[in-house]
Amino acid sequence: MASKKESNGRPQISNVSPEAAIPGGELQIRGAGLARAERPRVTIGDVDAPIVIGSDSYVIVRVPEGASAGELVVAAGNQASRTWTCDIGIQIADNLHPVGNPAVDTFGNIYVTFSGSRGQKTPVSVYKIDLNYTPKPFASDIMNATGLAFDKEGTLYISSRYDGTVYQVTSAGSMSVFVEGMGVATGMAFDADENLYVGDRSGTIFKISRSRQIYVFATLESSIAAYHFAFGNDGYLYVTGPTTSSFDSVYRVSPAGEVETYYRGLGRPQGIAFDAEGRLYVAGSLGGRRGVVRFDHDNPELFLSGPGIVGLAFTPSRAMLVTTNSALYRADVGIAGKLLP
Repeated sequence: MASKKESNGRPQISNVSPEAAIPGGELQIRGAGLARAERPRVTIGDVDAPIVIGSDSYVIVRVPEGASAGELVVAAGNQASRTWTCDIGIQIADNLHPVGNPAVDTFGNIYVTFSGSRGQKTPVSVYKIDLNYTPKPFASDIMNATGLAFDKEGTLYISSRYDGTVYQVTSAGSMSVFVEGMGVATGMAFDADENLYVGDRSGTIFKISRSRQIYVFATLESSIAAYHFAFGNDGYLYVTGPTTSSFDSVYRVSPAGEVETYYRGLGRPQGIAFDAEGRLYVAGSLGGRRGVVRFDHDNPELFLSGPGIVGLAFTPSRAMLVTTNSALYRADVGIAGKLLP
């Protein structure tokens, strides 16, 4: 505990959680002397952060629009704390409609859908966002583009939840049909043998070989939104799919197609990804707190706070991308993502 001489009457921050946030997310600040005799003032960068709860030892603030990564300060009266470094995500694209993870190629270009409501034909199905964060149309004429996945050759696969077709699009933008008849096709992922897995949200996971042979790999409870896939270092396929329950599960499926519950207790789990250390990240809510939940040795904690997050991915520059249902954010968290199997 800091002495009076050390604190000199200044508010003392001992911890801020979670580690990262996007605008609309909440940060919990713990310390001493945070409020003293009057309501504290919290700034992130040069922007005031609205206070949700304020006491002498515990403050919750909402991250405002326009906040930048870096400096969080608590002021009480004419005294201010030392700065606390936070990873605040910045918006890099809007006017989108993602319903799952973005995809990132080996160069760092980002691919995001404009999915639209069911049966809506949008002018652009998938946007490519370059290293200068300039969005450009990449694929069109795909009704309700949903899941995205790259193979080892850099070809992008796009599922349509409207007609169950999976398309493949080369880096030059040449598009063709890969397979059809995948039901309400949503999330996708490749395994180490380059088999493609496609989730029909009505309850089936399909496995498609490189020669386009189709198998029923596993069956699950149907989802009200979409299945989301990622392969772990253990070779298991990890799956989320929100249901009508507020206490949903993360599943994992063995290479033999056996389904087991990995964790139960998330609210509306959606996008899913692994980092290079094998830690799992899931977009959802934990204990009523919304954002991205990280599982470190199977223990869940809120890693990034933010509302309405549907997908996530890592970039080669060790940033985390998160998608809401209308925008794309980048948070410079310094974490490398898991490479393709």
